[in-house]
Amino acid sequence: MQVVDSHIHLWDLKTHRYPWLENPGVSFVGDARELKHDYLLDDLLGEAGDIEVLKLVHVEANHDPADPVEETRWLQSMADGTENRGETRGMPNAIVAAVDLSAPNAPALLDAHAAFANTRGIRQILNVHDNKLFDYTGRHYMREPLWREHFALLRRHDLSFDLQLYPSQMADAATLARAHDDTLFIVNHAGMFVDRDSVAGYRAWRDGMRLLAGCRNIVVKISGLAMFDHQWTVESLRPCVLETIDTFGVERAMFASNFPVDRLFGSYTDLWHAYASIVGGASVAEKEALFRRNAERCYRI
Repeated sequence: MQVVDSHIHLWDLKTHRYPWLENPGVSFVGDARELKHDYLLDDLLGEAGDIEVLKLVHVEANHDPADPVEETRWLQSMADGTENRGETRGMPNAIVAAVDLSAPNAPALLDAHAAFANTRGIRQILNVHDNKLFDYTGRHYMREPLWREHFALLRRHDLSFDLQLYPSQMADAATLARAHDDTLFIVNHAGMFVDRDSVAGYRAWRDGMRLLAGCRNIVVKISGLAMFDHQWTVESLRPCVLETIDTFGVERAMFASNFPVDRLFGSYTDLWHAYASIVGGASVAEKEALFRRNAERCYRI
């Protein structure tokens, strides 16, 4: 099986700082203590088994916020082969970098990230939730004037925005996307269906995803499902996967692994084969779009 993995993370704890891995704990995404070790390109490719990984998109891994550009520099040097650590094959082929768009220095950081050849987009995690277990930020960035002012600068550099949020924030995101219809938004982790214990929670996710899909400049990554489904099976993933594809259409959806985070709950090969099983009845062209072509188009790789 050939794939373009559009959502992975790498880290080198010997040479870089990742505050969340300094004293990791247990949260809804799993036991981060099991992630407190280097995870490099050779590690990921070594787990691929019969999955032929053609290209990779690296999404910022919560690197030291005091120097987010260093993560991009390191990844670009890896892609260029100057790190000299095993075979690189030009990977990661695309870099989604970190910028706090609410910060005064955001314009300078955007300039710095954009100077690297493989930079394609920006991610700033936006997740806000009333339950502190699920809350990442404690603030509604999309409603802040300075954040929105800096967001408008993405278009200057032809950067996309990886949109990580919860269903309760999707109305704000749709408004933002309509205001910036020349910027591509890429929803992370199938919209993070978090409130799974109620009909209202399901409807919030379903209706929010449909609202986002109504914006033609929004696409979606089907990834990170294990964060909310630790004992996942093909059948437990199937409804979320098919609903997401049905909502956005085959041409605006792509599969991704979210490794090594989702590695806590299954192997790389098992995950990709689960995706393949779920869409087993799709046409060859549809499978190519979901597993490769859409990621290549959206991340320009």
